[in-house]
Amino acid sequence: MKTLFILNDAPYGTERSYNGLRLAKAVSKLADQQVQVFLMGDAVACAKDGQKVPAGYYNAGDMVKMVVAGGEVGLCGTCMTARGIEDGELVPGAVRKTLADLAKKAEEEKNAKALDDQFKAAVAKGDAAFREKKWDE
Repeated sequence: MKTLFILNDAPYGTERSYNGLRLAKAVSKLADQQVQVFLMGDAVACAKDGQKVPAGYYNAGDMVKMVVAGGEVGLCGTCMTARGIEDGELVPGAVRKTLADLAKKAEEEKNAKALDDQFKAAVAKGDAAFREKKWDE
């Protein structure tokens, strides 16, 4: 199963992006899971490499690295440009994307779910037909 997380909040000040990254990391460790994170707005700063935070405080860049290890992380290119973040400043594995990329990914997921639902329905129909057959005759 594929799970797409879209984060919008800054890496620090609220815990929304922090908790979204934590959840993405946890889901990526589950069997048969593929995680994709798309950072938009102020959340693109989560993927900036070389963040210096106070001792004992979480580092959003390190958290993005952990998600990249088990999934994909894309960043809104327009949002990056607006905040003066260049591609070379990102943590390894995080990549500049577009809203068109995000829309395409959402459409692919929708189509994949529809195919999966059709497959499950066909299997259920076949199983029901198989159970109705009298094999002793």
